[in-house]
Amino acid sequence: MADAVKPTSFLEALKTVLSGFIGIRSRSGHERAPVGPLQILVVAVAFAMLLVFALVAIVRVVTG
Repeated sequence: MADAVKPTSFLEALKTVLSGFIGIRSRSGHERAPVGPLQILVVAVAFAMLLVFALVAIVRVVTG
């Protein structure tokens, strides 16, 4: 019988996206924690928006 894939936690999805952003995700790490594409998409978009807002805020503080 096939093993049921347990849903991954938000923390696992966050670790996957953050390691992908900086490029340190290994193949074995990816295979060990399978994360759904929808989870990765949601976390990646949220993190990218947070990164853009943080950069805009830093630029405004420095140039203001």
